[in-house]
Amino acid sequence: MGLFDKLFGRNKEQEVQKEALDQGLQKTKEGFFTKLAKAVAGKDKVDEEVLDQVEDALISADVGVDTTVAIIDRIEKRVAKDKYIGTSQLNQLLQEEIMGMLTAAPSNEFATFDVPAGKKPYVILVVGVNGVGKTTTIGKLAHNFKKNGKSVLLGAGDTFRAAAVDQLTIWSERVGVPIVKKEMGSDPSSVAFDAVQSAIARDSDVVIIDTAGRLHNKSYLMDELGKIRRVITKVMPDAPHEVLLVLDGSTGQNAIEQAKHFTAATDVTAIAITKLDGTAKGGVVLAIANQFRIPVKYIGVGERMEDLQIFNKEEFVDSLFSLSK
Repeated sequence: MGLFDKLFGRNKEQEVQKEALDQGLQKTKEGFFTKLAKAVAGKDKVDEEVLDQVEDALISADVGVDTTVAIIDRIEKRVAKDKYIGTSQLNQLLQEEIMGMLTAAPSNEFATFDVPAGKKPYVILVVGVNGVGKTTTIGKLAHNFKKNGKSVLLGAGDTFRAAAVDQLTIWSERVGVPIVKKEMGSDPSSVAFDAVQSAIARDSDVVIIDTAGRLHNKSYLMDELGKIRRVITKVMPDAPHEVLLVLDGSTGQNAIEQAKHFTAATDVTAIAITKLDGTAKGGVVLAIANQFRIPVKYIGVGERMEDLQIFNKEEFVDSLFSLSK
């Protein structure tokens, strides 16, 4: 039984999601615990050598230098305070300190597949570079909102790649939601304008707008996203309600660099981290949650549409420290 099991009375669907999360993090925790076992081999207490090995294990899982240093610092203070901590306690100690760090990080004010009262349609602007799973994330978001009883409309705002529009069209058909699109090369802001206008006319609950996945020029990116925002406000003054940055968790530290660029270029309000099931770099979730003052809202732990999950800090840490059988 995990540390947090007693805190949650999971229903059947939540149990399935937890199992998917456990499996999705398997590569990360296998690598992490292999190094952790090496750290405590032949040791009976947590000393400087053990902490050096723990630091190496965390960095190898792409937790990042800054976040790793913060975690090690927390453990050092615990060791100094409690005088003696055996290596048998190390897993629980790490789990508690990582949970404490995540608890201090920004939380999602509205982390469900629902929409806040008074914000209809709820406008989500999705940003991120090509190849991170942006279009797939939009499709999975649409599916989960629809599954939750919400009407959804998609806006194909990445008009610079014909493949992007085609891919989003396929997702709209697969999920069974309408899409607003124009020919390649059209002004992305005009697509956004039409999408929001159409969502209002249809009385849609949610409109999700794709944007071009480029990051070669921050000032251009800022100008383009700024224009999209301004055009949307002409239709709906308080929109977009959410700017969701999609990052590929399998790229580790590169995902952090992308986050730095995008958060500098536009007002990102939430983050989705994809492809965690195919990597041993799942620790990057901890790094991003700790380093950026922006909530991690969604994580992708598999290919199924249901495998885009709401990021739950307690469940994530529990899964990270519970090796699948």
